[in-house]
Amino acid sequence: MNVEVTPTPVPAPLLAATPEIAHVGIVGAGQMGNGIAHVCALAGVGVTMLDVKPEALDKAMAVMARNMERQVNRKLISAEDKDAALARIVTTTDYAAFGEADFVIEAATEKEEIKRAVFKTLIPHLSPSCMLASNTSSISITRLGAATDRPEKFVGMHFMNPVPVMKLVEIIRGIATDEPTFLAVDALAHKLGKTTAVAEDFPAFIVNRILVPMINEAVYALYEGVGSVEAIDTSMRLGANHPMGPLELADFIGLDTCLSIMQVLYEGLSDSKYRPCPLLVKYVEAGWLGRKTGRGFYDYGQTPPRPTR
Repeated sequence: MNVEVTPTPVPAPLLAATPEIAHVGIVGAGQMGNGIAHVCALAGVGVTMLDVKPEALDKAMAVMARNMERQVNRKLISAEDKDAALARIVTTTDYAAFGEADFVIEAATEKEEIKRAVFKTLIPHLSPSCMLASNTSSISITRLGAATDRPEKFVGMHFMNPVPVMKLVEIIRGIATDEPTFLAVDALAHKLGKTTAVAEDFPAFIVNRILVPMINEAVYALYEGVGSVEAIDTSMRLGANHPMGPLELADFIGLDTCLSIMQVLYEGLSDSKYRPCPLLVKYVEAGWLGRKTGRGFYDYGQTPPRPTR
């Protein structure tokens, strides 16, 4: 006698709920940090912004107020939106202020040892459920996450500069990043009005893997005498329809940041095509870092800026 046995259905595993991000902490009040604070606050998210220098926090609040006022004048937001957003931002020099944060974004200098030091100081002050991100433009998310006590809650969230204007956010999962963290960060990016691109955790991700070697090649063209600063930038603006020439763009990004990204690519991929141009190294050694220092491939002490080479 054959007896048909109906197998007992096995319930599908329940997916963990996507955490809600209502309050964001930001470490670093520089250009990227204050830009991230700007868009979070306008989206209705509470922000705590930390910097070790009180004067950097004052400057950041002034920059955000000025940038939001421009948005008011262009009728992109109302005066009430501006006032409400600025009121959502709390500034501090004390890491203990992050105790209530759902999510903290590190936006410190693009140096791995600095970022590791930030996380070491930050982690004891966080709730166990708090998620973490780095705004790094090139450094391994897996490696940074492994240096924390919560690699599964660690993700890369790379905003483009200037943050209030640029629409893209790269999201990078480390090898240990869990799905709820990824989904929560992706949802936050869309709440901020951004479009996301998911990148694998390889050196420099997508945008800078393509963009910064192009800039480095432009510096090589200058170094080898192929063209002047003005000729190279004009050629790429008019010949490739780029809104900004590569050397002007390098000054805008910061030559130290460009060099750091090239070093990450060169060391991480062991390919000679990513070797930083000696002229780029020389400019950084001279402290000619671009717009932020008043001199790079252009001298910004005069109008219009004059090429320095």
